[in-house]
Amino acid sequence: MTQRDAIFPAGRHALYEAHGYSAAIRSGDLVFVSGQVGSRSDGTPEPDFARQVQLAFDNLEATLTAAGCTFDDIVDVTTFHTDPEKQFEDLMQVKDRTFSSPPYPNWTAVGVTWLAGFDFEIKVIARIPEAA
Repeated sequence: MTQRDAIFPAGRHALYEAHGYSAAIRSGDLVFVSGQVGSRSDGTPEPDFARQVQLAFDNLEATLTAAGCTFDDIVDVTTFHTDPEKQFEDLMQVKDRTFSSPPYPNWTAVGVTWLAGFDFEIKVIARIPEAA
């Protein structure tokens, strides 16, 4: 059986402790990143949606870095949105800066009614580079 190793970014935020989950799990050469939200360091939601999306991507980047990965190593993305139509433009601005050229990762966007006070969440699967 493949061992699971928990991964946490530097400056691990309060949500991991409060809700008892790992930022990511390394299994073999894959990293499964838990849903990252636009939280401040104390775990509270950033009220501005565009900033909340950027913080979620920043939190994702910190977790990927802790695993020895970058955005280029992502193979699958799932995002959750409380109001997809209204939020699409703000999300696309961050997405286009982050994934600026092909090949793009797989992407599934899901509309939801509740994200524990947040309006956006992103979870990914990444492959750990051979050198890591």
